[in-house]
Amino acid sequence: MLNNGLQIPQVGFGLWKITKNTADIVYDAIKAGYRLFDGAFDYGNEKEAGVGIKRAIDEGIVKREDLIIVSKLWNTFHEKERVEPITRQQLEWWGINHFDVFYMHFPVALQYVDPKMKYPTGWKNLDHRVQESQATIQETWQAMERLVDLGLTKSIGISNFQGSLIMDLLRYARIRPALLQVEIHPYLTQDSLVKYAQSENIAVTAYSTFGPQSFVELKWDKAIDCPKLFEHSVVTEIASAHNKTPAQVLLRWATQRGLAVIPKSTHTARLVQNLYCTSFDLTPDQMERISGLNRTLRFNNPVDYLGCLYIFA
Repeated sequence: MLNNGLQIPQVGFGLWKITKNTADIVYDAIKAGYRLFDGAFDYGNEKEAGVGIKRAIDEGIVKREDLIIVSKLWNTFHEKERVEPITRQQLEWWGINHFDVFYMHFPVALQYVDPKMKYPTGWKNLDHRVQESQATIQETWQAMERLVDLGLTKSIGISNFQGSLIMDLLRYARIRPALLQVEIHPYLTQDSLVKYAQSENIAVTAYSTFGPQSFVELKWDKAIDCPKLFEHSVVTEIASAHNKTPAQVLLRWATQRGLAVIPKSTHTARLVQNLYCTSFDLTPDQMERISGLNRTLRFNNPVDYLGCLYIFA
């Protein structure tokens, strides 16, 4: 349960990099039992995801109130006057009248780009440059608080924030963040950040729980050169001991820490396996062995692929 009383599933479905057959995949995920869908403007597939949700609702598989629909405010819309219009546009794409959770995707404001000119707008402006804007996190957060007042979202959260930024935000937040979404996997355990967020009653969602797996297909050298967690002897031995898949072990390692997870898969069998990753428990020793793989290795670091924006410096 979130700090505003909203109950959300611990295991949801992530929509990052689902660029083909999105509607069918979302529909199939609902049929498999998923009830939380984690999207974002930057993923470029909100309209297609909404088609899948509408199909499931129209067929009576679920009702809207059964679902937790999550999206995110992209960096190019941080000025206070841009937050509400783009949120309304995203809701229109999804075909719904409110989000259940709406995150600030990154703690950085970039120059506005009209989505009619470029969609998704990405990190660079129309001149192909990364250009920061003058919007502050406080300005953006207060505009997001207004989204709650207007009923456009039930909860607001933060993504890719570090401890000092959270401390600052909590000084002026009228509505406290309900969730923090950050990269967490055995190579980046983020123990201190998780401990701090949970001490402030902010739920934590882990993304990229499988570590380099999510980034190999992007052909990032850091991920390609890193031992795959699915093949790591520590993970495979524990998976064999429980008669589970390496993916289920990695997800259970996260959920057993009290984290929510948002894995994705386009294969029906894996969809179900991922969803039911909480059906077994790892021993304390197994938890420690997996956590012992920590390298403080971050894959989603903008400075690596943009050459600027030292968000995690």
